[in-house]
Amino acid sequence: MENDPALTKLCELEALLGSIGAMRGIGVALSGGVDSLTLAAVAHAVLGSRATMYHAQSPAVPQEATARVEAMAAARGWRLDVFDAGEFARAEYLANPVDRCFHCKTSLYETMRARSAAQLVSGTNLDDLREYRPGLRAASEHAVRHPYVEIGANKERVRAMARVLGLGGVAELPAAPCLASRIETGIGIDAAMLSLVHASERLIDAAVAPRTVRCRVRAAGVVLELDAATLDGIEAERRAGLAAEVSGIFAGAGFAQPVSFAPYRNGSAFVVRV
Repeated sequence: MENDPALTKLCELEALLGSIGAMRGIGVALSGGVDSLTLAAVAHAVLGSRATMYHAQSPAVPQEATARVEAMAAARGWRLDVFDAGEFARAEYLANPVDRCFHCKTSLYETMRARSAAQLVSGTNLDDLREYRPGLRAASEHAVRHPYVEIGANKERVRAMARVLGLGGVAELPAAPCLASRIETGIGIDAAMLSLVHASERLIDAAVAPRTVRCRVRAAGVVLELDAATLDGIEAERRAGLAAEVSGIFAGAGFAQPVSFAPYRNGSAFVVRV
């Protein structure tokens, strides 16, 4: 019995319920992905009105994510606070250094703290600790807790909890980091450019339904990164046509950028220059 995966998932959910239940009040950083939405569902189930969900709306956050957050909050009766965290007013963020996420999360947590005295929490899971995540430093500086890390849950376990909680399609949501993560280190963050990136990804998603798509803006041009299976299944002529469409999106906004395809690589826009 102790090796039963279903039992393990249930025990992890029980551990999360207990961890959150021990908090008198909670403020959940809610991005709109599976991690934060699952955490919000548990927080509301345990603490009710003592749990507030905080969603930062900005040019770096896809509109679909904000719509998802607002729809779930309305359907489930969550206390939701949608605001502008002000990262686009930070020169350090706009310069897009390799630790850009630190400046973004600093804006987020400072704004949340100004709006709440409750314990702040994030949806960071064990898998996130294996990656370069400068935002975790900002979390540490603002005493933000990571309940999934505390109970030893990785992304797979979070998805399992979402299924047990009956969150529907939330459990299968693909990873969706902010749009600024598509811009190569050192290239300034620009709201108009992020809009073009998002439009390009939506075009590719509608055309070939990839498992993963990232529209990277690099010094050498725009690179459409797709999961290997999807990329291998697109014939050369079709690739050329899609590249031309994406090029047209950028050209229409005054950006002449060559467009190419490449296999998806996590975090490939981060470039450490020495």
